[in-house]
Amino acid sequence: MTKSEKVNYWVESSERDRVVADHLFEKQDYPYSLFFGHLTIEKLLKAIIVAKSDSPPPFTHRLVWLAEKAELPLTSELVELLEIITDFNLEARYPDEKFSFFNKCTRDFTQKHLERIGEIREWLLQQIRR
Repeated sequence: MTKSEKVNYWVESSERDRVVADHLFEKQDYPYSLFFGHLTIEKLLKAIIVAKSDSPPPFTHRLVWLAEKAELPLTSELVELLEIITDFNLEARYPDEKFSFFNKCTRDFTQKHLERIGEIREWLLQQIRR
């Protein structure tokens, strides 16, 4: 695969996950909607890493670490948001015994975070196009 094909793979996979996140939101499956929102961002970060280095992206779900590896300019606000989104991956996959994350994922909570994920997504796509 060429570098361009590898980048496109990650971008297209991210877009599929974004669509799934939207479908899950429509079906009121809010925790897993946020989980797929996390995957959307993770895969775009991996696309940027491949675009800049032409090497395989690291096997991690930690968004801040991926953003640092992608050499993106990170504000403290963005770091905090990426950490929150990373938690969606862990908390949806490994819920605590009280399912507190699942209970926290109301429609409003999920919609607010999906909107922020969408903003980050747009910014990351701009970084890829540079």
